[in-house]
Amino acid sequence: MRAVLRSAGERIEVVCSHRRLAGILEEGLAGHLAGADDSVPDVRVTVEKTSAPFDTAGWRVLTRDAWQRDGRVMVRNACSSGLDLMVTANPPTLDILARWRPPVTGRAAAAVLRARSRLLIRAVLLQYPALWWSQQRGRVPLHASVCALGPGGPTVLIAGPGGVGKSTLVNAELARGAQATCDNLCVSDGRSAWGLLEPRRVTASDASASASGRRGRRMPHGRREAPWLNRVDELAPDLLLVLRRGDTAAPSVHACQPADVARSLTAGTYMAGELRRYWALAATLALGTGLGEIHPPIERVASRLSADLPCREIVLGDLPGVPLSGLLAAGTGAEART
Repeated sequence: MRAVLRSAGERIEVVCSHRRLAGILEEGLAGHLAGADDSVPDVRVTVEKTSAPFDTAGWRVLTRDAWQRDGRVMVRNACSSGLDLMVTANPPTLDILARWRPPVTGRAAAAVLRARSRLLIRAVLLQYPALWWSQQRGRVPLHASVCALGPGGPTVLIAGPGGVGKSTLVNAELARGAQATCDNLCVSDGRSAWGLLEPRRVTASDASASASGRRGRRMPHGRREAPWLNRVDELAPDLLLVLRRGDTAAPSVHACQPADVARSLTAGTYMAGELRRYWALAATLALGTGLGEIHPPIERVASRLSADLPCREIVLGDLPGVPLSGLLAAGTGAEART
């Protein structure tokens, strides 16, 4: 398998000689590939067929299951994925050499928790390297969706904790012709946002009604994976939204303070289950390679976004089916009367 993709603003080349892992990675690409050429990739991920351990004789111990030597880092069983990684950061390219070597306990867990195992493998090979290398360019991870609402509509960055309804609103707008960069993970420098490539996650009913008629892989929380509609790599938001759940039937829209929005966006990023294993890996790579900040300046970027953009809070009610564009139009009228 050889594939070229764009994710988190980075051009990534993936070469996988392991048949099982190749199938998992192909699913994670969601059919959204970039054109192959002879240009040097920003990130190169090579998955070898061998299961031999990397030789770390004479390497310095960084922490448990991680070693460092001459700017390279070796991580064993990275993020409990079963993958050993040899990481070489030599700008302009980040090289990841991976070998599938799960411990016995890891093999048993992977057999029982197949969805979890697949998500971890995708994260370690496709997502976390893109996030970390993008971080070296001044971008930080954000748990947010970014969507351009059709011709003449605003481009919105939607923050909120997991499960509040970001993906549902974005998927509904995509069906109406909107564009989006991501499902719920992106990177931002405080001005633009670049989406992290992963399959969309939709409700079972939406998956059944897809144009292809194919039902994607089952995911947690009653969702299934689906291919992308109208995905773009980068968008510059001009409106910042925070979603939360209310206890009324109808939704409502309110103006809100930039500081509250920045706090919600920052907290939601740290609360995201998709990033729970990323922070330790990113810190290990930063310490071992000597590159970049140990901790990404998420709060600083969130504050810059909220200070520069109009901010709104959407309190979602129990009534389903209200599109995001309709909520914003209704909110503008309500705010104009207050």
